[in-house]
Amino acid sequence: MKITAQQLRTKYQEFFKSKGHTIIPSASLVPENDPSALFVNSGMFPLVPYLLGQEHPGGARLANVQKCIRTGDIEEVGDNTHLTFFEMLGNWSLGDYFKEDAIKWSFEFLTSKEWLNLPVERLAITCFGGDSDAPRDDESAKIWMSLGVPQHRISFLPKEKNWWIAGNSGPCGPDTEMHYWIDDGSPAPKTYDVDEPRWVEIWNDVFMQYEKKADGSLVPLEKQNVDTGMGLDRVLAILNGQKSVYDTELFKGMWEVLALDQEILSNDEIRKARIVLDHIRAAVFMAGDGVEPSNKDRGYVLRRVLRRALVMGRLLNLKHHWLDALIGQVAATYASAYPDLVARSENIFAVILAEQKRFEATLEKGLKQFEARIQNTESGMLTGKDAFDLYQTYGFPWELTHELAAQAGSTIEKSEFESEFKKHQELSRTASSGQFKGGLASHSDKIVRLHTATHLMNAALRKVLGEEVWQKGSNITEERTRFDFTHNKKMTPEEIAEVELLVNTWIARDLKVKKEILSLEEARKLNAIGVFGEKYSDTVSVYTISDNKTGEIISREFCGGPHVERTGIIGTFKIQKEEASSAGVRRIKACIV
Repeated sequence: MKITAQQLRTKYQEFFKSKGHTIIPSASLVPENDPSALFVNSGMFPLVPYLLGQEHPGGARLANVQKCIRTGDIEEVGDNTHLTFFEMLGNWSLGDYFKEDAIKWSFEFLTSKEWLNLPVERLAITCFGGDSDAPRDDESAKIWMSLGVPQHRISFLPKEKNWWIAGNSGPCGPDTEMHYWIDDGSPAPKTYDVDEPRWVEIWNDVFMQYEKKADGSLVPLEKQNVDTGMGLDRVLAILNGQKSVYDTELFKGMWEVLALDQEILSNDEIRKARIVLDHIRAAVFMAGDGVEPSNKDRGYVLRRVLRRALVMGRLLNLKHHWLDALIGQVAATYASAYPDLVARSENIFAVILAEQKRFEATLEKGLKQFEARIQNTESGMLTGKDAFDLYQTYGFPWELTHELAAQAGSTIEKSEFESEFKKHQELSRTASSGQFKGGLASHSDKIVRLHTATHLMNAALRKVLGEEVWQKGSNITEERTRFDFTHNKKMTPEEIAEVELLVNTWIARDLKVKKEILSLEEARKLNAIGVFGEKYSDTVSVYTISDNKTGEIISREFCGGPHVERTGIIGTFKIQKEEASSAGVRRIKACIV
């Protein structure tokens, strides 16, 4: 079956709409009110509160196409299947259907002639093999066999392969994965081999039966949920008979911009070019959702992928202004699916090209350091530590240092570089786990109180600074709330004090917090506000904070919750810091005591 990306998106949504699902929009790549991850890395991530039991305005059956960023396997990018940015086709049951319907619908969409028409003989299935925490998932295997999948094509694998959880804690459970044999011309082998790259995972059905607590224990969920995810790029390649995700129409225009012919490139050059395409595509989407390069958190991820792409572009001797053209091509490729990329293109260009300029200056300094080091070595061989210092200080990846050394007739001990790099990765992981501590989308009492206080702060900012103030993002932990908002100058001490006083006055009045499920049109008629530029479903949750005695509306916002029922239990609100976040955006950090 030949199919375009947009046709695949549409087919998927039409199929699940026919099964009673509400189609919801993609969330931003930047997690809302969740300190446990830098980016949305799966379709289920924005839905965690609902998977834990909160009512979703769209009902108990949902489906969408979600933008995702994953960097855990960034070193694999450039092979046939791995990507940093990708789209996940997903469907969810929030306490409604469970294993039987989820598996039957996955099988129907994949194999029926009306939908994708993939041959059953090229499918293999994996299920959870069980351990001391949870039993083997024989139920899923029996359902697959009842649909016609032979027993020898069903494998049971351990938790690290067939168990899904989005963070260190939160909703989780066994999953069953669908794999497709992509080697055209040869029949699929009788059994599935986890180490055989021609078996490509295309869909994953997760059965969320448990919640993992912070202490590591598994507690059964009151309502069992289903979360599924199908990688659009991988399925698109399979349906069009392409062996690599980089051969699909989504990358075709990008290859043309680079003016590179894969037929005459070496395998190493193809890998470098794929990294350029993948990383710039990811950077465009990150910048489109408001991320800017920095030396920490998600800004560091953006900086890393951009600089890695720029180095690969240098090694490939790409023509002048290739980056400008590639940014424009990414926006053009996704214009129909994500029109906000075009609307925000001016800022995307500014963010990425400014980072290119900064990195080019850094590269020049690094090149001088490289030349000085190689001239000062008697053996003509740089140490692996030298190579790592160039990586850490100037962003020189191994490939660039190795290439420059070869041009100078020198060699480098790669094993020493890898040893230093592993130490660096371990330190980074330790620091990251410390910074992003806490459960996934925690519903702790402190976080719930801070969440409602953040709504009050938003209302106070608009009252003190004017209604041109719009929320640009927030992040709430046990210790504080961090809130970004549009404002073109530093707040005065008097303005900060006035905002703080307003919030505490509203808290002291013990105002009622009311949740309503409304149509988007009804919510807008009530002047409910939300994250500026965010897409919303046709049906939304609206939280209103009001004074029943006077009828005064203090705050009315689109929000997924959770919130307190009355403001009086929040505590005393204190602004700790007000600072610049980015051009035209300020940031407040505040707490409750």
